[in-house]
This record gives sequence, C-alpha cells and structure tokens, in this order.
Amino acid sequence: MGYGPVFEEQPVDTIYPEESPEDKIIMSCRARASPPATYKWRLNSWEIEVQDGSDDHYTVVGGNLAISNPDKSKHAGNYSCLATNEFGTVISREASVQFGYLDMFSTEEREAVYVKEGQGVVLLCAPPPHFPNDLSFRWMLNEFPIFIRLDKRRFVSQTTGNLYISKVEASDSGNYSCFVSSPSIAKSVFSKFIPLVPLAERPIRKYPADIKVKFPDTYALVDQNITLECFALGNPIPQIRWKKVDGALPAHHEISTVGGLLHLFNVQFEDEGIYECEALNSKGKDWHKRFSLTAPPEWVEHISSSEKGIGSDYTMSCLASGKPKPQIHFLKNGQMHELRFTDMTFDDSGMYQCIAENRHGVIYANAELQVPPSFELNPLKQRVLGAKNGHVVIECKPRAAPRPTFSWSKGTELLSNSSRIFIWEDGSLEIRNVTKSDEGKYTCFAENDRGKANSTGSLLVTDATKITLAPSNADVSVGENTKMQCVASHDSSLDLTFIWTLNDHVLDFDKEEEYYQYVMDGQAGISSCELLIKNTQMKHAGRYTCMAQTPVDNVTSSADLVVRGPPGPPGGVRVEEIGPKSVRLLWSQGSDNLSPISKYTIQYRETRTEEAWKDAVTSPPNVEGNAETATVIDLIPWTEYEFRVIATNTLGTGEPSDPSPKTRTQDAVPVVAPSDVGGGGGTSRELTITWTPVQPQYYYGSNFGYIIAFKPEDGFQWRKVTVADPEARRYVHKDPSIPPATKFDVKVKAFNSKGEGPYSLTAAIYSAQDVPSEAPTIVEARTLSATEAIIWWQPVLQQTVEGYQVRYWRKSMENEATAQRISNRENQTRLDNMKPDSHYVIEVRAFNGAGYGPPSQRYEIHTKKAPPSRPPKIINTKMNPSRTSVNIAWEQVEPLVNESTVQCYKVLYRQEGKSTGVLYTTDKQYIDLPMRKDGDYLVEVRAHSEGGDGAVAQVRISGKLSSSNNVRYLLCATLLLFTYQSKRPLK
Repeated sequence: MGYGPVFEEQPVDTIYPEESPEDKIIMSCRARASPPATYKWRLNSWEIEVQDGSDDHYTVVGGNLAISNPDKSKHAGNYSCLATNEFGTVISREASVQFGYLDMFSTEEREAVYVKEGQGVVLLCAPPPHFPNDLSFRWMLNEFPIFIRLDKRRFVSQTTGNLYISKVEASDSGNYSCFVSSPSIAKSVFSKFIPLVPLAERPIRKYPADIKVKFPDTYALVDQNITLECFALGNPIPQIRWKKVDGALPAHHEISTVGGLLHLFNVQFEDEGIYECEALNSKGKDWHKRFSLTAPPEWVEHISSSEKGIGSDYTMSCLASGKPKPQIHFLKNGQMHELRFTDMTFDDSGMYQCIAENRHGVIYANAELQVPPSFELNPLKQRVLGAKNGHVVIECKPRAAPRPTFSWSKGTELLSNSSRIFIWEDGSLEIRNVTKSDEGKYTCFAENDRGKANSTGSLLVTDATKITLAPSNADVSVGENTKMQCVASHDSSLDLTFIWTLNDHVLDFDKEEEYYQYVMDGQAGISSCELLIKNTQMKHAGRYTCMAQTPVDNVTSSADLVVRGPPGPPGGVRVEEIGPKSVRLLWSQGSDNLSPISKYTIQYRETRTEEAWKDAVTSPPNVEGNAETATVIDLIPWTEYEFRVIATNTLGTGEPSDPSPKTRTQDAVPVVAPSDVGGGGGTSRELTITWTPVQPQYYYGSNFGYIIAFKPEDGFQWRKVTVADPEARRYVHKDPSIPPATKFDVKVKAFNSKGEGPYSLTAAIYSAQDVPSEAPTIVEARTLSATEAIIWWQPVLQQTVEGYQVRYWRKSMENEATAQRISNRENQTRLDNMKPDSHYVIEVRAFNGAGYGPPSQRYEIHTKKAPPSRPPKIINTKMNPSRTSVNIAWEQVEPLVNESTVQCYKVLYRQEGKSTGVLYTTDKQYIDLPMRKDGDYLVEVRAHSEGGDGAVAQVRISGKLSSSNNVRYLLCATLLLFTYQSKRPLK
C-alpha cells in the first residue's frame, strides 16, 4: 500500500559558532513514505531554490539540507523541511539557524575598588557582546587557574556575572578577573584584573542585610528545571531563607551555595505561585518575592489518517492545552486550510497537519486523507467525435488516491496497446488512423488499493476536413492591398471555423481592423474565407496560415507574403578616427526590405544644444548604398556630437538608426577673435579694456581664455596680460605710471590648451583721467525755510569736470550726510529735507569719471524755526446780500515756543478737484472772495512764517445754491468747519 510522508527526523535549532573551523551546517530531515518522498526547504517561509544553482551554498542530500560556508547575513533564520509524494505534502517544525559569538573583553584597565572592612562590595563583570545568552561565570583571583571558591560570604550571579562579597575581609585583597564561558560555541574569555583594596577600620562597623541579587519574574515550562538566585550584603553575614508564600516549597527542590540558590526540578502546574527570599542578620532583614509559571502546547486530541468516500461530510478534530492557551491552525500539503469538509471531492485528499503554538513552543500532528476511485464527478463523455483517417483521444479522469491503474474495452473486447491504439499513463485512450469500424461504446476501468470503478461513452466517426483551395503566395510594395483565399470541405453535420495566423500568431480582426478584414461564404459541406490585407506595411510580411477547424479535426495550409519597402534602420553606428573637424563613421547595413539600398544620408547634432538633426557634409559627398563607412567633415573642434545614418532605396527613405555614442572632436587652435574691442574711462591711473566674448562653440578646446595686448599710441612695445575666464568681457589695468587721458591701442585674442588664435582689430581708447585737482569756492548759502536752503559756488575751470557733489549734514552728525550731484552747467542748488531750527554744515567738490576732487571750505548755516503746526480756526463764512462775494474769517494763529512767528496768511481759492487756483496773501484775519457759479470751490487758509507755511484749514463754497438756501448752507458750512477743526462728531 502507498501512503503519504511521515517524519522520522526533523530539523533542530542550531547555533553555528562564527569562529568555527567547520564550514558546513547540516539540517536533518527524513520522512517515511511510499513512494519515497522528495524534499524542499524553506528559509523564513521562502522556498530555497536548490535545483537551479542560484545559490551554491545549499545542497540537499537524502532530505538533509547542507549549508556550505555559512554566512550570517544570508543564512540566519528559521528553516522548515517539506516532504512530498503523490499523496501530499507535510511540513516539518521550524528550526532556527543562529550564529554564536563571544567577543573579547575590553583591553582598558579596570579601576581599583576601595572598600572598608566589614562593608559589602560588588565587582561588575560587564560581559562583552555575545550570543546566545547562555553564559556561565566564574572569577579568578590573581592568576589563572585559581578560581574563587563560593561560600556563604561570596556569590557569583549566573545572570549578570557580578561577584558579590557580603562582608569584605583583609584576606580579600587581590586582583580579580571575570571568567566567561559560552557552552554553545565552546569559547571562554576573561576580563582585565580589578584590584580590590580593603581599608582597615577599627572597630569594624555592622550593616543590616541588603539583598543585591534578586531573581526576576520567572516563566517556567512544565517538566523544566529552573534556578532562582538571591544574595545579600551585610555584616554579620546574612542568612538566606526560601519559602513559597502560598504553600510549602515543592518536594523536588534543593537549596545550594549556602542558601543563595533555589533549584526547582521537573516543574509542574502546582508549583506555580509566589516565591520569597529573605535575608537576615542581627542588624536587620530584607526580602524579595516573585515567580510565575507557563506551559508549552500539549495535544488533548489530534488528527489521524482516514479514508472517506466522494460526496461524504467529514471534520478533522484538533485540541491542545498550554499556558497561555495555544493558537491552532491547519495545513493541507503545506498550505493554510480548513479541516471541515462538506460533499467531499477527490481534491480533498492529501496530507493534513494540525499545528498548535504559544510563545513557549510549537507541536505538529499529521494525518493522511485518502479517496477511492470514482467517476461520479467526472464520467466519460457520452459521445466523442472522431474524424476519418485522423486520431481521437477519449479522456478517462476518475477521482482517486492513490493513483489507479487503467484498462479499456470496446463492447466486450478488452483493448491493449498496438500500432493504432495506445493507453496513456493518465488513463486516456488514443486511437490513430480512425476508420468507420472504430465506432462503438468504450469503457474505462480504474482500480487502486482503495477500490475500483468504471465509466462508458460512445465514439462517432465523421468525414475528415480538407482544404480544397489553398492560399497563394503574394509579392507587394508597402502601402498596397492584397488578399488570400482559403476553401475547405468538411462533414456537413459539423460547424467549420477559419483561423488565420501570421508567423504562428493568431490575427485579431477586432484589434487590427485597420489592416485586416475577412469575408466568409459557404454551402453544405463547402466553406470559404477570403483574407484582405490593406495598406500593407513591412510588419505584415511573413507566412500566413489558414486553419479550417471543426469540433473533430482541423487542417492547415500556408502561403508567404513578401512586402517590399524602404530600408530598415542601419545598425551599430560607431565613430572612429576622430579629428578636430572630422570623424570616420561606421555602421552595419540594415534590412533592405527586398529593394537594394541606393544611398545613405549622414546626420549630426550637437549634444550641448540638442538642436534638430542636420545633414552632414561627408567625404565622399555621395555615400553609395553598398558603403558601410564615411567621413564626416566641416565639424567644429572640441564639440560633442551624435551621429545617425538613414538608408534610401527606390521605394523611399527608411527610419534613422539609433544615435551613435556621444563623441567629442579633438581640440584645435581658436580661429575666432573677440569682437567689439573698446573701453576707456574708469578710475584714475586705470586703463579699462572691454570686448564681446567668443561664443562657447568656438572655444575649440579646454582652458579657454583671452590675451589682452595694449600700448600707448606712440609706443612700440605691446604689453600683454592673460585673462583665464572664458566669459570675461572687460579687463582693468591699474598702474600708477599710466598718464591720464592718454590714447592707447588695444587688441584681444583667444587662446586654449592647443594654442593662440588671431588678434582682433586694433581699437583706440583713452586711459582714465585724473580727478579734479581744484576745489570749488562757496559764494553764499542761506536758508529759505525751516527745511530748505540754497547755495551758490564759484565753478572749477578744469575741462575734465563733469559735475559737482554737494554734501550737507547737521553739525556733529556727518555720518548722516545727504549728497546731491549737479551737472557742470550749474553753480547753485536747493537743499531740502532739512531739520527745522538746526545747525548745518555744507561742502562742495567737483567730480569726473576718475572720482571726486578736493572739497571746498565748509560753510555753516542755521535753518529757521518750524512753521505753525496749528491751522487757523475759521469762525465765520458769510455771503453778502447781493450773493456776489463770501466773507471768510478766522482767529489769529499763535505759534508755539519752537515755531516761527506768523507774518501773514495765505488763502488758496480753487475749484474742487483741481490742484491750482488763485492765491491771496493778507495780514488780516478775514478775506472777501468772489462767489463762483460754475461749481463747488474750496478755500484753504494757512499761516505763513519765515519757517514756511503752516497747517491748513479748509471750507467748501457752493456756487449752485438758491437764495432761499443760503442761510441754511452757511450754517452747514460753519458746522462742518467746527467738526473739521475740533474733530468732534456732528450731532
């Protein structure tokens, strides 16, 4: 009997020492199965591809996985083994591969520890980085291998590695080293020595018990052995006592190292509880309590192998206990699955696994579900059609596991393999060269060790399909139309379908209706299909096949379509023999598309600008169709280009080739000189030379720059300087010996790493003139108001003077000076924005392009006091009886202490909306103004003093009011003025 895989050996957790001399890890996996199982492995749930050789670290031998030259970055993780045969797949428990290490202690010296006799002390181990965390600790005294003997006074924690001495004595003096061992990787290391220096103290003091080693909350598994640590410092040496708070200590316990360790063996659920450690001496006591208990999963009920029939219902049961409660899930052939079946089918057969897990463990239960043979869901077809002289296959696919054996009969005749009849391995029956005598009833028998079944169907023989008119070959040019004809005879009881393919790809008439159409026609037993190909393109060339197909058989016939058109793109364009102005281009001929290539066109473009492609000048000028190389000339030196090639034949010009790799021509001496050379002016003792820079495409090489040559007009020796910036456009030569306003000849040329180019045309310029040497003479300066003044000066007679600068500032505040520039045609100017009642200093100097000349003598003035800040208060607005004038009256304005005395009043009478009008001046507090009849007018009244005009008062006069409204209007105007002047609201 056959059966699915059952594990006999599964992988286990493995720790591989990083320093191991062994270069291999073996993960075991072996399963009992019939037929024998094949094996696959997973790492972190991803299948390891061993067969394809993508990772030469892995090999599988008899189910075992060998990892050669293990690498932590690649091979650490969780592994599982999958065992498979025809009955299904089971997956092993996961096993981890981890890399163990134990580093050396730090080489830094440990500081000495000083402690009084009678006190307790803790020497810290501080183990180095390591994995796994299963270290054991001992302490050496003075030298190896002298290890400290532990007693009621000395204790080494196997959790931290620290050494605890409850009461230090003089004999404890010495050098201590922590000795660490890792049993997983068989390695030990020890620390630098720590000097312990007891300090004598008389009398020796006593200290109460103080617990320093405290066991944490401990999670134990059933049947596990655990150890709890507890140790205290103190003088006298404390006694350690253990108890279980909620009951007696388990019978299977042991206390060692004079009370410091409590061992619990074969832990059970009833051992769960709170455990207490108490430390006691004559000075006091201390206590500590903690503990908990957990359990790994354990089966209460699990699945088992079974056999069920097609269509039955079935539930696999799986229960597990543990603490915390285990999570349960199910696998079928290694994939997640439910274990409840309704109306079972063959697909339900296979290998099933139940997996229970909590954080403390995982357990597996395996079972096989088998199904006997049955045709209930997949019987033989009741009628199978076969074409005369063809072949037919009658499928036999019962549901069965394990795989059944098959046999066939026709009627009562048992069939066996022959030249015409063949029984396939999967049970199907094939009959070749079918004849009319093959018609009849056929029965398939299936049998395995679970049972047997059979099913019967009939074979009907039809006339064969034949192509009576095959498609013909065609030869067309691009853009032309063509057609192909296909006619077939067939059994009149069957439908016939035509399928057209191009180079074995079926034509999709919906997607390609732009190019392809078909026309169907036919009568009983004869059908035709005409294929029309429109606007033929090169992609339409190839072998067209017409397939005439019925439900029973099919026949094909093919024809070739030749399409002639413009050439395809040349290939492999590359550049050789690169010069400053030429390159040699090579390419491979593309497809001529059945029309010989007559010529090639070479194109280029500069990559710097990515401009449009241009036709290149070549040597020879005309590139013949049989050529595969040409020289491109008239290029620009030191320029990066791309090239492409286009082929032409009698049917047109083809697509361009792919661009060549970017290529830079060799450098050359510049041939373009800078233009627009000129200059002049500038600061004294300077010669300024300007030019228009050369465009980058004419640099012709690296390290591009300019050479500037200049000399006095009557000189013979050219002086040269170099400017390395290719974008520079001016050079200023400073030399105290340069005479001012002197004519110079200048010229500029370009250079690069290859050499120097030609000079530009020589230009004449003048050196900068000297600054004016004379100072102006201030004739007079006087104040005009509180904020304005005017100044006159005697001009400087030197011809180089371009203008004057006037600076003025409040005395002792020159850093706030204001400056004005005036042309040389003026010898006076107004100064504004001055501060009232302030002392100002003024100076004047001449200037030209070279700078400023010496200043004049300083002139001092004092601005006037500020004008009145309060506006006149208008007290009356009255129209005369004849309505020809209006009288405006106001109160006298009294200036403040820091304001100028009122000299008179200014009255501006203007039409509303205009800025100009008639200005009246009066020394009275009233004025009569003529009435206007062309709209509203504004009257503005302000006090005037030597400091200027004061604040303004304003009233509106309307010339459009009737006489009956005059009194009302004047009252309103008066009230508005009151509101304007007093800022009080009008009620």
